[in-house]
Amino acid sequence: MPRPFCRRRIRGFPSNTYFRPEPISGSAVEEIILTLDELEAIRLADLEGLYHEDAARRMGVSRPTFGRILDSAHKKIAEALVKGKALRIEGGSVEVEVAAPGFGPGPGGFRCRRRGGATMAGRGNFAGGGLGPVGFCVCPKCGYRKPHQPGVPCIEERCPNCDSALIREGSYHDKLIKDKKKGGE
Repeated sequence: MPRPFCRRRIRGFPSNTYFRPEPISGSAVEEIILTLDELEAIRLADLEGLYHEDAARRMGVSRPTFGRILDSAHKKIAEALVKGKALRIEGGSVEVEVAAPGFGPGPGGFRCRRRGGATMAGRGNFAGGGLGPVGFCVCPKCGYRKPHQPGVPCIEERCPNCDSALIREGSYHDKLIKDKKKGGE
């Protein structure tokens, strides 16, 4: 079983989330998805000029992980530029550094929850931020729904019917699963 995935810390959400080349008449433009943590890595390393170790510390990941995130981002951006593809910025498992009052890092700063981490600052899967304290956790396999409990990530809840991990209704992953099911029908 793989180890749990740590959320990566980002400073905030971008104001522009879609970039595309000039349209060529009669052709559809392919898209490449750049995740929010990849954009943050580009911002810290390339725009602010931080050393990888310092940038990794800001994102709450190890230096090798930061390097892998940055490499992935560079490849996606290069492919978009060279092959004339659109670039969409969305998704990724992140926590936002600038949060609402009452949220933010604890005395130990931001750390991964599996390592005894501090308070989460919120999860942002889309440019609008997290999904808020209300809503439902759903089972992707059997469709079981239960009201979301604020402060408890849906992924940590299990379905009482089939023991699958639950996901947040309306989240990025929920939409991916629904789109996949539509394509299979």
